[in-house]
Amino acid sequence: MSPSDSFEWNHTEVEYPREKTIARLFAEQVARTPDAIAIESAGQRLTYRQLDVRTNQLAHYLQSAGVGPDTLAGVAIERSNDMLIAMLAILKAGGAYLPLDPHYPSARIGMVVEDSRIPVLLTTDRNRGNLPASGARIISLDGESKAIASQSTSPVTSSATAGDLAYVIYTSGSTGKPKGVMIEHRNVVNFFAGMDRVIGPEPGIWLALTSFSFDISVLELLWTLTRGFQVVIHPDDSTDTIPGEILRHGVTHLQSTPSLARLFASDEQSLASLGSLKKLLLGGEALPASLVQSLRKSFTGEIFNMYGPTETTVWSTTYRIKEQRASIPIGKPIANTQAYVFDSQLRPVAVGEAGDLYIGGDGVVRGYWNRPELTAERFIPDPFRKGGRLYRTGDIARFLPDGNLEFLGRSDFQVKIRGFRIELGEIEAALEQQPGVRQAVVVASEEKSGDKRLAAYIVAKAGESLTANSLRAALESNLPDYMVPSHFVLLESLPLTANGKIDRKSLPAVSVQTAHTESADDPPQGEIEQMIAQAWAEVLGAARIRRHDNFFDLGGHSLSALQIAFKLRQMFNVDFPLQTFMETPVLSAQAKHLEEKLLEQADAGLVDELIGEMEQERNR
Repeated sequence: MSPSDSFEWNHTEVEYPREKTIARLFAEQVARTPDAIAIESAGQRLTYRQLDVRTNQLAHYLQSAGVGPDTLAGVAIERSNDMLIAMLAILKAGGAYLPLDPHYPSARIGMVVEDSRIPVLLTTDRNRGNLPASGARIISLDGESKAIASQSTSPVTSSATAGDLAYVIYTSGSTGKPKGVMIEHRNVVNFFAGMDRVIGPEPGIWLALTSFSFDISVLELLWTLTRGFQVVIHPDDSTDTIPGEILRHGVTHLQSTPSLARLFASDEQSLASLGSLKKLLLGGEALPASLVQSLRKSFTGEIFNMYGPTETTVWSTTYRIKEQRASIPIGKPIANTQAYVFDSQLRPVAVGEAGDLYIGGDGVVRGYWNRPELTAERFIPDPFRKGGRLYRTGDIARFLPDGNLEFLGRSDFQVKIRGFRIELGEIEAALEQQPGVRQAVVVASEEKSGDKRLAAYIVAKAGESLTANSLRAALESNLPDYMVPSHFVLLESLPLTANGKIDRKSLPAVSVQTAHTESADDPPQGEIEQMIAQAWAEVLGAARIRRHDNFFDLGGHSLSALQIAFKLRQMFNVDFPLQTFMETPVLSAQAKHLEEKLLEQADAGLVDELIGEMEQERNR
């Protein structure tokens, strides 16, 4: 087959309201279903009309603070109704929202705030203390609630157009500095049209799990609210499990990374909870065929493999999985999107041949915030469409004979960990900034479970003494948790190739190293500690766990912590939210917390029993 075949597969033209903004589409949905439930989180519900009123008031308030077209407004609020209200209000005011996950280290937030120079930052009193000093005006939704509630509830007039910014999301940068991706309303509205054709127009109940600093949240939070969905926002500190929320709300649509879906597939009870789902979207990292096979044991709904970089607006290609395949394709381009596989001379390769993947069409974004050189490097003129541009993804792919694309890997040192895009160079730069570090290399390795973990190899300066704990602590104060390596290996020198480059393939393999925080012989004590240790060992692949070991010092991360939290909830039948796990990562402390919870439940059961006996006595 010739390269011309791939051109035929790129005829994806679809009409869409290219002159409308996201705010306009939301207003039209409010008019269609004003009394339907729009959002719910932590038991608090808002109808479309109520959500419209709340966002109108905040939008008026923001306009008085200077928010308008192409004005960036930061949002540092946990996953909640308030988070979504802030996002919509910024869009209604005509501005563009910039997500700042409040769980990120203050230094990381400060880096983004400084680079973006945002004039306004929305937050809550609870998160205000974690925000860095800056020139931005801080608006606290609860601290200024009276002033916001006094604003008009009438629709907001804005001069924003489809060509103005809708949001800016910062992604990892290879130079050690994150970079902001600028997405316009027209990019997003086209993406919405593409999802209409993939997912279908019938609304349902969507469980929103994703951090809003991850661009796939745009599908969960904004496409849904312009299509009449009920959006259930899973709070960060929820005591309910994800399977529990799916069952309780009768969720019909769910988007997840393969890493998270693997947790569902590994547990029969969790897998059974997916029964109400009609559509399951998996993306953000490679989708193993074995995971699809595991999910199919009890899940009968539609499964989609989704692919797309932030620079081409969320998802650019999709594949509905109808049959078992040895390798799951990333599919075909969505509406008004083109995909090309080129050789090093930017010539299309034949079908079946591997090459560099470029994405074009209406999803290609404006570029990088204040980074014109990088924008020019990664976005090139489209040789086949006048005035169009292509984005160089850095991914290696090939076209299959049926027109689907197959992802084959990366051409650089970028990796995906639990759906988050990471430039290994950014972590290496952060390590080499630490006193005592002469050289650092970070690699991603795949575990037996299929999860990827980061390993850092460190060479110390002469006479310097480094420890894994000190290096980990230094990174945790500057980088998000998903960018902190699970393993730190100290070497005398790094292996080199014949031409003097670092030989990454010759780096020694890593294994779980126990943290000797106590004596060498420090086994778990009592049945509860032993049961927790067994759960840790299964998830971490560790041969031995000590009672004073720290889960994260052994290579654990937030997703594996969630897996343990699932297990502990099932073993002990007590609430054990992820936030509690993160606050008590030492095994003995977790055991103590569980003992206290079990005693509380026992006491509550005893009280209920005594009350029941007293009522029986009165009725005799």
